[in-house]
Amino acid sequence: MQIIELLTPAYEAAWLPWAVQYFFLIGIAATAALTVAGLVLFAPAGAPASGLMPAGITVLAIGAIAAPVSLLADLHQPGRFWHFYAHFTPWSWMSIGAFLLPVFLMLAMGLCLVWWLGRPALLRVVAVLLAISAVSILVYTGFEVMIVRSRPLWNTIFLPLNFALTGWLATLGAMLWVARWLPGGLTAASAALLRRLGLAAAALLVLSALLWVLSGQAGYDSSFHAAMRLFELFPVWRLSLFGSALAGCCVFGLLVRHSRFLLRPGYASLVGFVMLAAGWIFRWIIFMAVQGVPKYGAGLYLYQMPLGSDGLLGMVGVLGLCVALVAIAAALLEHFPGRGMQEVSLA
Repeated sequence: MQIIELLTPAYEAAWLPWAVQYFFLIGIAATAALTVAGLVLFAPAGAPASGLMPAGITVLAIGAIAAPVSLLADLHQPGRFWHFYAHFTPWSWMSIGAFLLPVFLMLAMGLCLVWWLGRPALLRVVAVLLAISAVSILVYTGFEVMIVRSRPLWNTIFLPLNFALTGWLATLGAMLWVARWLPGGLTAASAALLRRLGLAAAALLVLSALLWVLSGQAGYDSSFHAAMRLFELFPVWRLSLFGSALAGCCVFGLLVRHSRFLLRPGYASLVGFVMLAAGWIFRWIIFMAVQGVPKYGAGLYLYQMPLGSDGLLGMVGVLGLCVALVAIAAALLEHFPGRGMQEVSLA
């Protein structure tokens, strides 16, 4: 009998929690941009949808400001940021994104300003441009991760789709959370619309999961078999599967109740938190948990989240930034409402 000892070297995580924060916030910003653009282009003045504009604009502004902070923190070195522009590589989604992101951020802040000033004709033009730019952001962020073929769990077309859908779910949760702190709060009509949109996002996520299972069983998606192997071998991955299913049931269970429950501050906060948590946890699993799976070999890498700026402290700092931005937005809308708060902005 021979005893063979296998030693596995310890590798640092390539994607730090800063990446989770960035992909979470940029997903919220992009889907908030699409939601706001839809309200501008398709909601007539005085419609229930117009009541969601302050919350949508606020969430869009928060995502557009906080996401680049997380990205720059993840890059660490300013030289890496400049390298994208000095040495453009068109075959790299990360390099392409370096050009798409500033355009999106400028359009996002431009739409917020135009809405604030109450320029309906210009608002529609900017909304169309912003919607196109938001789609480009969803494509770039999704494909940036999907193209990594050495990670079967990433290398699936369902990853960009699920990034977009969980981002939209988190956006609706953020709008529900933020609306209660803004002047006017959440109206009954707006709560009903948010409920319908939330159920639509959750239903699309379930449909995406079913299509992923069917394509995997048909042999068209290797990520399904890689996931099944992890679910069978490791209890922590089975826990993530059950947790995802439970989160989906919670979202449906909370939203299926009558929209009048969303007018209760405590219930609305709970629903918004669950929707936000679902979007964030999905990205944590995709980035941090998948990196714990060795590309070659058996077992799992053990990851301990740092408590400093690269881990817990950084996440708390980003949360504090978002809370501060909500407080600033609420104060501005209360003391300097501007013409954007008027229904004429959607006329």
